[in-house]
Amino acid sequence: MKDKLSTALLEAQVFKSGRNYLEREGFVEIFPPRVVRASGACENVNTLFEVSSNKDFNWFGHPKRHQAYLAQTGQLYLEAFVPYLSKVYCVGPSFRAEPGSDDRHLTEFQMMEIEFAGDFDKLLHHIESFVYAIAHDIVKLPIQKQKEMGLNEMAVAHLANVKPVFPKITYTEAIQKLGLNWGDDINSKKEAELVAMHDNHPIFITRYPDPLWDHKKEIEVEKFFNMLPDKATPGLVLSADLILPGAGEAVGSAARVDDPETLVYRLTNSKMYKRLLDMGGSLDDFAWYIEKSKENMVPHAGCGFGMSRILRWIGGKDDIKKAVTFASNQHQII
Repeated sequence: MKDKLSTALLEAQVFKSGRNYLEREGFVEIFPPRVVRASGACENVNTLFEVSSNKDFNWFGHPKRHQAYLAQTGQLYLEAFVPYLSKVYCVGPSFRAEPGSDDRHLTEFQMMEIEFAGDFDKLLHHIESFVYAIAHDIVKLPIQKQKEMGLNEMAVAHLANVKPVFPKITYTEAIQKLGLNWGDDINSKKEAELVAMHDNHPIFITRYPDPLWDHKKEIEVEKFFNMLPDKATPGLVLSADLILPGAGEAVGSAARVDDPETLVYRLTNSKMYKRLLDMGGSLDDFAWYIEKSKENMVPHAGCGFGMSRILRWIGGKDDIKKAVTFASNQHQII
């Protein structure tokens, strides 16, 4: 129970610091739904949990193509409020029906997500400032409180060394350093190698391949449909992943497409949409979002903070299940 108590105290502190940063920056908290259509999915709709009471009875009395799911992200719901509130955020669970069990993934985990009117550079600034604020709030705590959270001197010293501006390399630079082929996915082992090359400091990998560009080859990297193409470098999108030492990718982020016609084109030509059609879904799953995108949409950007991975990094845990108070995966549902 002692370990659980220290984990709970650390979780409380990390979420408090994250919220405090966002409130200081003028973000307004929004409460998106958690039982949703496919508009609550990330890249892979095949990892959505269907919502029904049993296999033979559909909760909502609709055909299967109108099935509801447990949300993976509140992103699209937040985007709808950007033209009116400028800066918005939400906090809540993300549900992933991924197979297997390992030390990096959970079936249910907490996310803090932001969307705001602004550009890609401002997005990277918010991400590094958010993580820096969490780390240095902990450093400033009394030693006794740090110990109550299960943090020793070495862990606190590690956080004290976090700089306010993080190293940034492009995807193309990253695969060159790692000896990979262009279009390859960067797995967790390779992420760790990149972090080691940068003094074990949090690092951004930016400007990933555009999944809708004709690269003359099949690429492994898969990104969300509404990531904004980089006008300066055709074939890439303005996206970034934040890689944390010992925890891997903890934040996925991008500037968003704000033109409705481009949005529909990218959605209907994405791998995600093809999977959705195979599941019996349709463009109707995104109808409300497409309509909202026609209402005063402005250039904007956003991200999702995987709080479990941030906690794993701060606590120096060798397994993500040890980083949270109540861990849930395929083999450990309580």
